[in-house]
Amino acid sequence: MSIIQEFLRYNRQTILPEIGDEGQEKLKKARVLVIGAGGLGCPILQYIATAGVGFIGIMDFDKIEIHNLHRQILYTENEIGQEKSIVAREVVAKLNPLIEVEAINEKLTTENASHIIDQYDIVVDGSDNFATRYLVNDTCVDLQKPLIYGSILKFEGQVAVFNHNGSKNLRDLFPEMPDPKDVPNCNLNGVLGTLPGIIGTMMAHETLKLILDLPTLKNELVLFNTLDWSFTKLDF
Repeated sequence: MSIIQEFLRYNRQTILPEIGDEGQEKLKKARVLVIGAGGLGCPILQYIATAGVGFIGIMDFDKIEIHNLHRQILYTENEIGQEKSIVAREVVAKLNPLIEVEAINEKLTTENASHIIDQYDIVVDGSDNFATRYLVNDTCVDLQKPLIYGSILKFEGQVAVFNHNGSKNLRDLFPEMPDPKDVPNCNLNGVLGTLPGIIGTMMAHETLKLILDLPTLKNELVLFNTLDWSFTKLDF
């Protein structure tokens, strides 16, 4: 693709004085790992890819199931049974042929977490369980990698930015991982399909701002109830 085509592709964001050509170059050089290519991961991947993040890793070991389709918008019925990371990579690469996309079709574990995460500048956690969230957080703290955090349930979502420029991390907010039996989840309690789109887009927005050195959440947890549109920001 020519320089002119690249200019036209990104022009609507590069004309922002806060971004410009310098900011677009920062996006191009950034390496972002998205953990989880599900409800949150799908919109995150779409928006950071189309914004021009130069290298994106997609980590997920699940396969596409029919109950995913109401909210995981990168997939169709034609891909049921296929690996999410592989399909997501193909879709994202078509969205923006100027970037590189890597599929990591494996589960994040204590054995591989440091090796994988260390290859990226920023981690975005779209996982759906506390064991993974705490493993991601602790690894990012050890490696000094900023982490974009989000979670969803029913009509409500949370967003935070951890471990960036000396900011706090997940354990400063919730020191110990809760017992999974005591925590509601989407499998049992459900989620409206548009909610991960809203929260995932907010996570993508914070990711882009972080790359661009724009103000991001710092020691703040955003609580967003989309049923009554109540928006709360808690300091921690």
